[in-house]
Amino acid sequence: MGAIMNNADTIIQEQTFSESLLFVDDEESILSSLKRLFRPLGYRIFTAQSGAEGLDIMKKEEIDLVVSDMRMPEMDGAQFLENVAANWPKTVRILLTGYADITSTVAAINKGKIYSYFSKPWEDNDIALSIRHALNVKDLEEERDGLLEMILVKNEKLKELNESLEDKVEQRTAELKQAFLKLEKSHESLKMGYFATVKSFSSLIEMREGAVAGYSRRIADQARKLALKMEMSNADVQDVLYASLLHDIGKIGMPDHLFNKPFNALSPEDKVTVCKHPVIGQGVMMAWGSLEGVARIIRSHRECYDGYGYPDSLKGIEIPLGARILSVVSDFEALRIGKLASQKYSALEAQEYLIRHRGKRYDPDVVDAFLNMDSSHQPTPQNQELKISLKSLVPGMVLSKDVMLKDGVLLLSEGRILDKRNIEELRDMEKSLNENLDIHVLMKG
Repeated sequence: MGAIMNNADTIIQEQTFSESLLFVDDEESILSSLKRLFRPLGYRIFTAQSGAEGLDIMKKEEIDLVVSDMRMPEMDGAQFLENVAANWPKTVRILLTGYADITSTVAAINKGKIYSYFSKPWEDNDIALSIRHALNVKDLEEERDGLLEMILVKNEKLKELNESLEDKVEQRTAELKQAFLKLEKSHESLKMGYFATVKSFSSLIEMREGAVAGYSRRIADQARKLALKMEMSNADVQDVLYASLLHDIGKIGMPDHLFNKPFNALSPEDKVTVCKHPVIGQGVMMAWGSLEGVARIIRSHRECYDGYGYPDSLKGIEIPLGARILSVVSDFEALRIGKLASQKYSALEAQEYLIRHRGKRYDPDVVDAFLNMDSSHQPTPQNQELKISLKSLVPGMVLSKDVMLKDGVLLLSEGRILDKRNIEELRDMEKSLNENLDIHVLMKG
């Protein structure tokens, strides 16, 4: 099991956490490894060597998050997590499993309603950051539930007020509006954090593949514009955006040598391995719960319009529109950087390739829309974008582009409202790495 990377280790260990974690595994060595990893971070650690022992601890202690092995005698991980979900629904549930346990893992996802799962052996950095993120999401959801409960209480009190007491009605109404504003702000913060997490995962995938920095974000930007041009709903456009950023997530665990050659240059055996990535990618998305539409697009984005694609040999409009859009845009970008064919294509050559395969590999309507895409569907900007130096940043400015390192690591996402702490961190990052950061902000027109 790998060690936590230095920069991530620093981030995690700058503070300690008081939440309670329960690890359940019939192998003492696994429990020891998890205790060694998480105890220095200040969590309260509990361990159990069976599902029954784990349930006894759940009855006695307030557990925030439980990690369970899949294969255990008497009561397996799916049964144990199903019991936890039924009796302690607010406890976050994570599964440890082997690659061969994919069928059992799907059962655990359905029955135990797990937040995520990790394969053995795990990467220490990945599991530590994922558990921290899961607990942060749990805190936000509890805060949201508290606000909703407060709103309901305030609403009940409003009903009890006498109509003649207009001053009290106005006072309660003002309090209710403040509560709604706070809830809306909390929801927006959660939404932005969710999107930033997706883009961070996209950056990690690019680093794993050795792809050109920003490759997935270029695909995502073009796919979003194309989805708008084809008049998809806002929710479907968002699914296309997320799927474009994460479309290669199923490749992240594949051997290094598969990333060094274009797909057309791989051996037949290696092509079989790579062709599994849409299904694996869908499986990863299942653990995210609310991204079912994204998962369907990822599974189907390698299908061909004539029915000769994979993994399900879907044909024509059987393929989700989002997947048909992603297929065109991602192949266009892959041709440009040499990921699909042995040589790099110019923009004109890549367009000619799409035309040659129009109606075969690609949806004709999508190809036509892509080749004729213009900016008519984009709203007229109300603000002017400006590139400025770090020393010119002031709190309250809004980023108009992602702030990234040269190797593609995402620091801050587009749309972030900068505060004093953000600015100080960016300046420290630029000084420490001796790397000039490109900062783009919106200025009122």
